[in-house]
Formats: sequence, structure tokens, C-alpha cells
Amino acid sequence: MTMAAPIAELVRDFKANARIVIVGASLAGLRAAETLRAEGFTGSLTIIGDEPYEPYDRPPLSKQVLKGWVPADHTKLPRLRDVDAQWRLGMAATGLDRASKHVLLANGEQVAYDRLLIATGTRARQWPNPTEAALEGVYTLRSRDDAARLQQALAARPSRVLVIGAGFIGSEVASVCRELDLPVTVAERGPSPLVGPLGRVIGEVAAEMQRDHGVDLRCGVGVSSLEGDAGGHVRRAQLSDDTTIEADVVLAALGSIRNVEWLEGAGLAAGFWGVGCDAGGRAFDINGVVTDSVYVAGDVARAPHVLYEYEFLAMEHWDNAVLGAEVAAHNMVHLEPAYYPLLLLPGFWSGQFGVNIKSVGVPPFGDEIAFTQGSVEERRFAAAYGHRGRIVAAVTFNHGKWLPYYAGLIERSAPFPPPPPGWDQPDGPKPIPAEFPEHGVPTAIPDVVLTGHDPSERRAEFRPRRR
Repeated sequence: MTMAAPIAELVRDFKANARIVIVGASLAGLRAAETLRAEGFTGSLTIIGDEPYEPYDRPPLSKQVLKGWVPADHTKLPRLRDVDAQWRLGMAATGLDRASKHVLLANGEQVAYDRLLIATGTRARQWPNPTEAALEGVYTLRSRDDAARLQQALAARPSRVLVIGAGFIGSEVASVCRELDLPVTVAERGPSPLVGPLGRVIGEVAAEMQRDHGVDLRCGVGVSSLEGDAGGHVRRAQLSDDTTIEADVVLAALGSIRNVEWLEGAGLAAGFWGVGCDAGGRAFDINGVVTDSVYVAGDVARAPHVLYEYEFLAMEHWDNAVLGAEVAAHNMVHLEPAYYPLLLLPGFWSGQFGVNIKSVGVPPFGDEIAFTQGSVEERRFAAAYGHRGRIVAAVTFNHGKWLPYYAGLIERSAPFPPPPPGWDQPDGPKPIPAEFPEHGVPTAIPDVVLTGHDPSERRAEFRPRRR
């Protein structure tokens, strides 16, 4: 007797009658909803989002929107197909009851589900002093409303902008300020910009690039406090080296926080680094057991990656949101052996000071770097990262057309330093330390974080449950 017919009937019934809830009206949430419908799911679909807007595009917020080229409310994501969903926008999820399969909402309502997709993403880390954060002129940049407010502040021609943190967002905003001919100071606690995601070797190149464009870059210093005037507007900042910066616009670019607080008590493997899941998007519970009804996608998901020694990776990238959502949505309406894995090779891009920076792989996984093409002096080059004798990542400055070549090497675990293409090679590329920060050094959180457990730090203690 074969089980194929009953299983097929079970899948058909689920697609026709089940209730699926997506928490997170984001890029990942939208693409998951579209994929569900494309996969033949005709049951009830609910999308919950804490913002009052339908899903919008975030990359333009720190670029075209701040420059005034595109209004913040013109960044709505295009629909690839009709999703026929019940949208619950402007309504935050506040809890999850896995026993009864209900999502709890801020207004006290409960939304029932048969399968749930968590796509709650991240939010901007606020300036830690609430009184100082409330000063007029102090901003963060993550949402559409954030971008609209900051764009208005820049358009008003402030006397000086202070950017706290030189990660990608901070560096991009500093670039916009210089394009607008605004004085800007960048304060970075690490030794260079982009040190977390790309290491100090590339960070020093980024530092030279900023200073050459007129940025007052201060590395190795933090901001101790912000001070306002009698009217409650920020006017200056005290730095950790006892200097003072006069500024009437301050951007706190301190990295992001994954939105997992609403999952407290739900029994999932959720914490600071996001929600643990397998390569198919199925969430783990607190004991490491994969769940059948809860899935994760986008920035909030962290899953093991086969190319990186099965370390858990949390990736804040466009492709991860799109492809992760598609994989999770497919698996939500199928059973084994029809599951898909997410085998994405991470990648990102950033535009700063006239330079297109692109990367593939996971640079922080590497401990060595070698410049393989082009010219660092001209800021037109490719560099590869290595770990234990193999290539694990590559970064390019205005040389992005070569990324597919390096991606192929990474996927094949090619040796490091890798064989460069047949032209535009520097003389004898030699590996040097990439100089990533040690664990615990306070820098901005990189766009890809490795979240594997270090056994030397702490050991788990297991105790039998008392009856």
C-alpha cells in the first residue's frame, strides 16, 4: 500500500482550507504571501504589520530619499501578483500562543493560524539615553517615517550633521551629506568605518575615501552625551576623548535590534540574534527541536549555512529576505520530500562617495584578505577573504562585474588566495590579516553575523525536570 495518494490529498486539503498568518508586513512578508498564492494556496491568509503602510523598499531610504530625489511615500514595493490577504496594518503582534495556535495583537485580539511565518525583521537601535534621544534633531534611520523626517532636516541646511557610527547606514548618510554640501562629522568607536562587516584593512580604504570627500571622521572615539538648548533642540555632543562637536542634526547609526520581544514565553529559540531555524525556514523550539507549524524568514531568521561550517548566520540582505521568504512559503504548503533548502550565498551592495561597494560570501568568517584585482589607490579593486586555506568571501570597489567569478570560487570552496582572472592583477597578491574586531568589541553590528556557540565561553547546564 502506498502513502502517496493520502499525502497528496492532505496537501490539497491544506492548501484549500488552512489558515496562514504572516507577522511582518515587510519585503519578506510580501514575497512569502505572493509565493503562497503562486504555490496554489487558496486558504485564509492574514498579514500583520506594526507600521500603517503596505510593504515598502528600504534601500532607497538612506540614498535617494535623503537626497530628495524620491519622496519617502513613493517607495512602496511592487506587487508581483495578487495576494488576496487580510491586511492588519498598524497593529503590532504582542505575543504567540503556540499551544492554541494564536497570535496575540496589541488591541487584545487573537488571530488563529494553522501555520505561521515570522518575518518581523529589525528596528534601529535608539540612542541609549532616553532624555537625549528625545531631543529635537536626534534621528535614527530604519523606517519610511524615519527617512522622511531626516530628509526634511537635511533639506533645512543644518550647520553640521553628526553621524554616530560608521557602518553602512552611517557611511551612506555621511556620503549624502557631502553630496548636499553639508558639513558632517562621523564618530566611530571602532578603528575604522565598516570594520565590523569588512574588517580593518578595507575599513582603512573606506576611511581615506571619507576624509578625501571632506568628512570629519573621528575613529576610536565614542559619544558620551548629547546636549540641547533651552528649546529642547540638540546643539552639541561630548565625545569620549573630551572634545565637543557642535551639531544641530544627529543620526544615531548604532546598528539594529531584531524584533523578537513579542515571542517571549512562546518556547522558540528566539533571542538577541533572531529566531533559530533550519535551512528550510522551520523554527526551532528552545530545546533545538524543529517545529511543524512555525516558520521564519528575512532579517530575523538565523539558520546554519553549509558553506560556513554550519554556523548560524543572520543576514540582513535583500536577497535573503526574498529567497528566504520563497523557500519558507513553499515549505509551509508542502511535506517531505518536497521541502526546499535556502542555499543562498550572501551578498550586499552599498553606494558611498561615488564608489559602488559590493560583496559576496561572509567576510567576517575570514581571517585573511588578499587584493586580487585592480588598484586600491584608485578605489577600483577586488579582494578575497580566506579561512583555513579556502576562499569564503570577496569584496569589490567599483569592480562588481567580477563578483560572479568569486561567487563560483566560494561555492566550490576554492583555495585561498584564489586564482584571479587573467588580467588587471596586482603584483603578487599576498594574504594579510583582515583585522576583524574581537568578540565583544563595541562596533556596529555587521549585516551578516555569525551566531555559533563558542564552547570556551560558557557551557550549558542541563537539569532533569522535576515532576
